[in-house]
Amino acid sequence: MSNTRWFMLPVLVAALALAFQPGLASGQAVKNPDTFIAVTFGDWDSLDWAWAYDTASFGVIFNIYEPLIFFEGGRMDRFAPMLATAVPTIQNGLLSRDGKTYTFPIRQGVRFHDGTPMTAEDVVYSLRRFLLTDRSGGPSSLLLEPILGLTSTRDDKGNLILKYADLTRAIRAQGNNVIITLKEPFGPFLSILAQWSYVIPKKTAIARGDWDGTAATMRKYNNPKKESMAFFEFANGTGPFKLERWDRAGRQMILVRNDNYWRTPARLRRVVIRQVDEPATRILMLKAGDADADLGVTRRELPQYVDVPGIRIIDDLPTGTSTNPAVFFTFNIDCAGNPDCGSGRLDGAGIPPNFFSDVNVRRGFAYAFDYNTFLQDGYRGKATLAKGVIPRGMFGFNEKQEYFTFDRARAAANFREAWGGQVWERGFKVTVLYNAGNVVRELGARILKDNIEAINPKFKIDIRGITWSSYLAAMDASKLPVFFIGWLADYPDPHNFTFHFMHSDGTFPHVQKFKNEEVDRLVTAAARETDRAKREQMYFELNRKYFELVPSFATVNAIAFRVQRSWVRGWYWNPMFPGTYYYTISKG
Repeated sequence: MSNTRWFMLPVLVAALALAFQPGLASGQAVKNPDTFIAVTFGDWDSLDWAWAYDTASFGVIFNIYEPLIFFEGGRMDRFAPMLATAVPTIQNGLLSRDGKTYTFPIRQGVRFHDGTPMTAEDVVYSLRRFLLTDRSGGPSSLLLEPILGLTSTRDDKGNLILKYADLTRAIRAQGNNVIITLKEPFGPFLSILAQWSYVIPKKTAIARGDWDGTAATMRKYNNPKKESMAFFEFANGTGPFKLERWDRAGRQMILVRNDNYWRTPARLRRVVIRQVDEPATRILMLKAGDADADLGVTRRELPQYVDVPGIRIIDDLPTGTSTNPAVFFTFNIDCAGNPDCGSGRLDGAGIPPNFFSDVNVRRGFAYAFDYNTFLQDGYRGKATLAKGVIPRGMFGFNEKQEYFTFDRARAAANFREAWGGQVWERGFKVTVLYNAGNVVRELGARILKDNIEAINPKFKIDIRGITWSSYLAAMDASKLPVFFIGWLADYPDPHNFTFHFMHSDGTFPHVQKFKNEEVDRLVTAAARETDRAKREQMYFELNRKYFELVPSFATVNAIAFRVQRSWVRGWYWNPMFPGTYYYTISKG
């Protein structure tokens, strides 16, 4: 594989495998010893890996399905075979010398949860289906770009441009091997596959009405509706846990151990992930031992766990793979029947759909945000101020980049310039949204509201939290005027951030309706640059453009931590994981 085109994060990958083997607090018996109960806020969007693109959903998916290769322990730069029996390298002959063709020997004897054997044909189908699905704002570009050189399967008019011949030529089976040929060498390709090569059974998919794998039906299954997909709320993987049920009424996801797993079965018999939006309830559950981990806790609640017998706080976990949260603007909002636009006009009682197309409005919002108060109150000072789209610690981060600070005078000056002075004279009313249960993002929304309303009494900000799945659906439909959301890297490279924050085919710009052709060209060129020094300068320039154009603005780079019962054993940290990997965990 070529090591010259892409440059992996050099420092944070080292020594991340942290296994915790705490002892029990004195006098405490382990509750539910073979069942792990995790509590968190927010619901799940989909269980279909070709459609889902959020950490809540993938926190379940990556315990049910398995990729070809997987991260080796806590490392982000080393991989272990999973459904493939070897990691391709030039040395073992499974990667061609031109860095474009990967051969994956598929593990034999692996069965899906329904007992049917997994084959190379299932792998081929799963990868082709992932590329074809390419739902708007979805994850398919992760593999489309390296394999086919496409950032989207559709042209500007929505016509399907993906060719079946290209798909079958690039991904094919040869005996028990799967061969993938890239358009060009792509350094992080294995890193992407470590999370984005899950395998589903082809026959099951077709039987449930999904794509039949032919050219004739491709158009029907491109950019489908979430609920129409075969694995939206159904699962049949090869992983250590099976889906018992997605209990929507009970707001919980229940997994059971796969006793026929190809590796040694998990020690836990059952995993229950419960949606508990109220932090106080989660804290009571963990303290009482009725939960084993609070996955939704923020640093605002963390003191309530300090020095509590039987509870362990694991802090200062290596990060550098997330920009979270950032504040996004939708440039062309769907205001039809949308209360978050108010009147839908610039009349003091609402905003027009293109309100945020004026950069002065966006800068006004960005300068009105009190970053230091957010850092202190939301993170108790345990974070660093963001310097743009690329997180601190990642290649391409620029400490010297000028960035927004809380500056009420500058905010007022920009609002005075906006829309030729009409914004200042008429005022506006708009809603800032966050996902319900996320108290830090709620705090950020309140900070924005208080500071903007203090600038001009004609400015009115409402804030509103909505359920995670509804939040994602409204975001995808371009209905959220201003919203808080974060980004966890799919792979540790700045392209994964600049593409999804700035390129018109990226997840956020696509729904924001943001497009800048110069930025698009620079994002693509930076990804293809092979000279490290030149490439770094290109990301510095992209970060400067991010500050200049303000399609969104980043706030802080947080430091990760975890809170769990001290009877939990075998948990380890990998910054790339979307959630808890339950296979290694036991209680005792």
